[in-house]
This record gives sequence, structure tokens and C-alpha cells, in this order.
Amino acid sequence: MLSSPGGRPHAPSTVGELGEFGLIRELTSRLTDGPAVRIGPGDDAAVVAAPDRRVVASTDLLLEGRHFRRDWSTAYDVGRKAAAQNMADIAAMGAVPTALLLGLVVPAELPVNWPSELMDGIRDEAQVAAAAVAGGDVVRGDTITVAITALGDLRHNEPVTRSGARPGDVVAVTGWLGWSAAGHVVLSRGFRSPRAFVEAHRRPEPPYHAGPAAAALGATAMTDVSDGLVADLGHIAEASRVRIDLHSGDLDIPAQMCDIGHAVGVDPLQWVLTGGEDHAIVATFPAEQKLPARWRTVGEVLAPSALPQVTVDGAAWDRAGGWSHFDDTER
Repeated sequence: MLSSPGGRPHAPSTVGELGEFGLIRELTSRLTDGPAVRIGPGDDAAVVAAPDRRVVASTDLLLEGRHFRRDWSTAYDVGRKAAAQNMADIAAMGAVPTALLLGLVVPAELPVNWPSELMDGIRDEAQVAAAAVAGGDVVRGDTITVAITALGDLRHNEPVTRSGARPGDVVAVTGWLGWSAAGHVVLSRGFRSPRAFVEAHRRPEPPYHAGPAAAALGATAMTDVSDGLVADLGHIAEASRVRIDLHSGDLDIPAQMCDIGHAVGVDPLQWVLTGGEDHAIVATFPAEQKLPARWRTVGEVLAPSALPQVTVDGAAWDRAGGWSHFDDTER
């Protein structure tokens, strides 16, 4: 405890006052165990069960001012988002998320409650997928940076990669498309509603179960939609050496998204095709495979041609879009 000018002790109010080890104690005190984490925070390294003997791993960074803004999102929101985008990558391989590792950079003057609420968000999102935070590290720096590594278990199944799509397959998606992009536009204009779209930007809700389920259904290729549907299907098309054609009439565009688009002068199809950060799951399946109702068929896989690898209604998509970490637009 620190002393106030009057000599009475007071709790540390900033990360700098709390110190590195005090911050670590504060963060780890908020965690719960997961079934795969055999040894969690507190030792030199975590021990995570890997019954498959293969571990699926992915890592992502969130940088303040680039991937989130504190005037738009609470620390809890950022924690949910950071965990979600990493576990979506695990699910998109057909695996089940098991554990997360956190790397956190924070300024010394940051109020203590911010990293505490961040950890609450990471913990709660991990629990949605029955995963847990297994450990991590904190360091002082000028800009808040949240780095998460996610681990997953294939449960003795083969991973579903981007390279297995074949001509004749159908393209199907489950989850939201364009909601985060629409929410970003709403926030950028100083509004906080429609709330559903704003919340979709602050806290994406990936369909974690859909990845392993798609693998069981015979998905030939799969990815999560983090950079935009056209861009991410472009990765599948390139890896599989095929062309993918999307059918715009089969894409779900809610009426309220159309209302937002009309208000700001944007065709909502732009958000659905190129808006990222919803972390829906898109996969290719053999045409004869019967898909559950939660999957929407939105296109087909074709033999490669002189056209771009991803087309919309048979034509090149000539409007800008798709998220890039190295362009000049803050997100």
C-alpha cells in the first residue's frame, strides 16, 4: 500500500504504482482453470494437455489506435475481442480452443482497473469456448498492446487448411458478415446505435463450434473472416489454385444494415463482402454434402481462369475493401 499526503495508506491507482509483480498478481487472481491447463500462471511456463500430440497455435496483436480506441470500447470489450479473434483462427482449422497466453504492454500511468477489466474480458471469452488463460507476461511501454497466443486441440482429426478447395465445391458461411464494419462506421460518426452493430464491432462472436463441426461434415478448405469475405476467400483461392465465385443474392444483408448504408451513402454489400473482424467461418464443401441450417451457401468453387481468383456474380469486384494492417486507415 502507498501513503497519501495525510499519511493514510491508499491502494495503487496506476499500473506504475502497482508495479510489475503486483500487476501480475492482480491479473492472475481473476483467472479460472480450464480442463486442458494442467499448470497455469505462477511457474516458468504453463503446461497444457495435448492428447492429440499435435497443437494448433495462432497469435494476434491488438494495438491501441490501430485495432481499438478506448473512447469506443471498454477494456472488457477489448479483452473479449482479443480472445475471440485468436480462438476463431483455431476453430477455422477445425480445432477446439484450449488455452490462451497473454502478452501485455501498458503505460505506467494507465489506471489499474483497465488491465484488470481487460483480463476479465479475455477470461470470459475463453470460457465461451471452454478454454482458459494459461499464462503470459507484462511489460511497460508507451502504447497499449495486447498480444495473445491461442492453442487448440484437433481431437485426432485432420486440420482443415486453405489449400483443399476443389472445382465443384460449394462455398458456405456461418456467422455474421459486415456487422463489425457497419458498427465501425456508426461509431466513426459519433453514434452508439443501432446497438447490435456497434456491439458486433466491439465484441465479435465467432461461431467456435462451427469449425470442428465443418471438419466433421467434410469441409475441404476453411478460414475465418477477419479481413473481409473477398480477401479471405482470396487466400483459399490462391492456396487451392482455384477461382471462387460469390453469389451476391445469397448473402444475408439485414434490413437494419441497409438502413445504416442508406444513411451514410454506402452500399451495405460493400460491408458484407469486404468488412472484416466479424470472424464468421467460411468453408468449402463437396456439392453433395447436406449442410445444417446455420450454414448459408453463398458461392461455388470453379476451375482457375484469367479472371481474378474471387469474383462476385461472375465479375471482378472492383471496389476497394478488405482489411490491411499496413494501410493508412485506423480501425
